[in-house]
Amino acid sequence: MTVRPAPAHRATLVATDLDRTLIYSNAALALTMPDDQAPRLLCVEVHNGRPLSFVTERAAALIEELAAATDFVPVTTRTRDQYRRVHLPGPPPRYAVCANGGHLLVDGRTDRDWHDRVRRTVAAGCAPLAQVLDHLVRHADPGWLRKARVAEDLFVYLVVERDLVPQEWIKEISGWAADRGWTVSLQGRKLYAVPVPLTKSAALAEVVRRTGADRVLAAGDSLLDADLLLAADHAWRPGHGELADTGWTAPHLTALTTRGVAAGELIVTRMAAWLKNN
Repeated sequence: MTVRPAPAHRATLVATDLDRTLIYSNAALALTMPDDQAPRLLCVEVHNGRPLSFVTERAAALIEELAAATDFVPVTTRTRDQYRRVHLPGPPPRYAVCANGGHLLVDGRTDRDWHDRVRRTVAAGCAPLAQVLDHLVRHADPGWLRKARVAEDLFVYLVVERDLVPQEWIKEISGWAADRGWTVSLQGRKLYAVPVPLTKSAALAEVVRRTGADRVLAAGDSLLDADLLLAADHAWRPGHGELADTGWTAPHLTALTTRGVAAGELIVTRMAAWLKNN
């Protein structure tokens, strides 16, 4: 399927999460088909000299075509350094959202005005980051806690052995965090604690304002993507991730059943078809 640039399409903005939505690590590929039927893969991220994240070759071609026909905006919880390791097909996006909305990149550079605005909002309504980090680490079990990290001095995450983390602990820590203006999300082996005002949708609204886009397509897999998907005119989620596990839905959402890297390809295929037909 080929998406050709047209004036009507230039008013469309595509906002997509990266990890486990658009790009996939080895552990997340879910190549369950026979080896001789597996899709050809393109590496889009290298870390410490090793290939880390992939898309299918067909997805790569569609991403490049979507980027030519729309304002294509990666929207990720990754830090800026982690985002800059990713090289998607096509020209570098003019806008990118990092740190779950804490940083807006314009032509690869941080928009300081946006970042300062976000920090003021978080400081006014949320418990201090140091307090949250201390509580999470003190109440985590060393048997399943592997690392604790601070990202961009904006939010924290724990690297855990997911299968060993009790669901009751996640429920308790989520309630504690909510009372202090923070939200908790478990994605793969990372448990995130993020200030409630630090959202992808707020940064998306700023990009929409600057581009003048009059319709938005979005995709994501985690609870931290829910506000992004709600802000779109049409949205997709894969058959894996927190949103799929909880059965999260919305009237304008297409809930796919496909999992792994094949879901990433299907998402951009559906986006391209939507553009062609709308």
